[in-house]
Amino acid sequence: MLKEKRIAVLGGSRGIGFAVAEAAALEGASVVIVASQPQSVADAVDRLPEGRVTGKAVNLKSMLATRELFAALGEFDHLVYTAGEPLPFGPRVTDTDLVAAREFFELRYWGALAAVQAASPHMRRGGSIVLTGGTSARRPPAGFAFAASICGAIESLTRALAIELAPIRVNAVVPGMVATDLWSGIPADTREHIFRETAAKLPVGRVGTPHDLAEAYLSFMRGGYTTGQSVVVDGGGTLV
Repeated sequence: MLKEKRIAVLGGSRGIGFAVAEAAALEGASVVIVASQPQSVADAVDRLPEGRVTGKAVNLKSMLATRELFAALGEFDHLVYTAGEPLPFGPRVTDTDLVAAREFFELRYWGALAAVQAASPHMRRGGSIVLTGGTSARRPPAGFAFAASICGAIESLTRALAIELAPIRVNAVVPGMVATDLWSGIPADTREHIFRETAAKLPVGRVGTPHDLAEAYLSFMRGGYTTGQSVVVDGGGTLV
């Protein structure tokens, strides 16, 4: 059902966004990936199905740049927003620099909202928007207050936009722990230890991969009777 559809994946140069772009292109969609770093975009396009994917380097924290992106893009069918830097975790609220913490909303929340605002006038009938939350909103451990706040805001926004933008469908994918380069700021030994400990607790016995998540995004794009919903893809993590 995605054959010949035109899809914009913001945050599509790596991780979950890259996996979504790859899966959609393999189904015959025409995909535009967007990220902030030109070299990252170029490298991603080179690794994606030839002839199906183009890329643009855009600062998604800039509302003006985002508006210009969609004005130039023209009509399309689906918007996927996976852009985001590593979320802060560890410091408790009492020990956190609130000015620095506020910055994390710029790309993950305000960037997403700016993309929706700029993109929706250009979307074809039957189109959809898929945003990205996180399970920290459902079951936040200590030290995840700001991550939980951002992810919870995305889920609430999804429900409101599904009413406001109808008949455009709006949904959100809520990932659990996924092995992507968002963890690259943590030393490799520590990162692998976290993954092993998490995998041992999960009912599925492993942490997620970007391709595990991609299918949920594609399902929302295909599913013409689904809107205002958030699906958790976490290997059962919110159950244990």
